[in-house]
Amino acid sequence: MVHKKLMAARMSLQEASLKKSGHNKFAGYSYFELGDFIPTITEIFYNIGLCGVVSYDSEIASLTITDTDDGTSIVITSPMAEANLKGCHPIQNLGAVETYTRRYLWVTAMEIVEHDALDSSAPIKEQVIITPTQGAMDTIPEDEQNYLKELAMELIATCEKGDPKVAWVKLEAENLDSEQKVALWTLLPSKVRSALKNAKG
Repeated sequence: MVHKKLMAARMSLQEASLKKSGHNKFAGYSYFELGDFIPTITEIFYNIGLCGVVSYDSEIASLTITDTDDGTSIVITSPMAEANLKGCHPIQNLGAVETYTRRYLWVTAMEIVEHDALDSSAPIKEQVIITPTQGAMDTIPEDEQNYLKELAMELIATCEKGDPKVAWVKLEAENLDSEQKVALWTLLPSKVRSALKNAKG
């Protein structure tokens, strides 16, 4: 019965008036945050007779949805990732990962449809850092977004002072992963991106 109830829950959620509170001002679209849909899902699950529980281990996160009447269940899983937020304690990095993963477990389970960053992305070439890719920031946890915005402001200021090489060295020293680089690139004006590309060469 859990599959039938889950489908009923998805149908009910589609009929609900959900509002997206997350906004990517750089790419110009909105997206759902946890608080936008969890209260509605909780109410729907209670009325239908479902219970969802999220759990984590070192490698896998899972959302177990159980039929409270007959005990049948379905499990949605996601591999765990790492967050390396500058200036944050390990527990803060862990919290960012768990929040991000929890959101996408529920999005997957409830078939919540929102902006697809890949649809609006320019083709990513060999060096991701030199390709503007719009829509990447919504895949980054909020704390990490704040760090990338501060880094972007610093790079912009340095380039405007006429020191693009210094900005490039600073960027390389941050050791950002590919996802972080793509997100950061969307925060930079085209003239700064060009300056950094030239400085790299």
